[in-house]
Amino acid sequence: MEYFSNQIGTLIERLSSLPGIGRKSAQRLAFHIVNMPEDQVEALARSMTDAKKNIHYCRECQTLTDGDLCPICASPHRDHSLIMVVENPRDLAAYEKTGKFEGVYHVLHGAISPMLGIGPADIRLKELMTRLAGDVREVIVATNSSLEGETTAMYISKLIKPTGIKVTRIASGVPVGGDLENIDEVTLLRALEGRTEL
Repeated sequence: MEYFSNQIGTLIERLSSLPGIGRKSAQRLAFHIVNMPEDQVEALARSMTDAKKNIHYCRECQTLTDGDLCPICASPHRDHSLIMVVENPRDLAAYEKTGKFEGVYHVLHGAISPMLGIGPADIRLKELMTRLAGDVREVIVATNSSLEGETTAMYISKLIKPTGIKVTRIASGVPVGGDLENIDEVTLLRALEGRTEL
């Protein structure tokens, strides 16, 4: 039995199709939108439509932007000879929040996953190799520590090594506040291998 009118039901259905939004969250959002002033709802709808029309891939790093180049690639203050390869724009944002990385990025928009039918041609590796023709001294591979991320990292390393460009992998290991007994063996080994001198 339906509790809501057709239009509210449709709105809830559309919102619940978004990633990370379950039925309860969709209901809460739908009622919030219905109770918003009409001009705010129109502004929200317009910003979604404008984003869909105007956002595309950065010519250099492949992240999402509304300009030819994203603000990071356009900045003369960034070290363009140091490229960090990440899986998606959310990973880029996470590193930017640290405020410590001064290089530029390359966004793959995925990871190699034979199980899901995603091969090297399905992610933005060709664009990365094109960038390496420029003045690049190091590529930092910052893919996830999952099977797909590790597979992608190894593939990238094999592609880049013959060019003579230095390829490094981010260290991964014990999270701050984590108990060693609760950490899996692969993570512990990576933490040991990625150790630095004190």
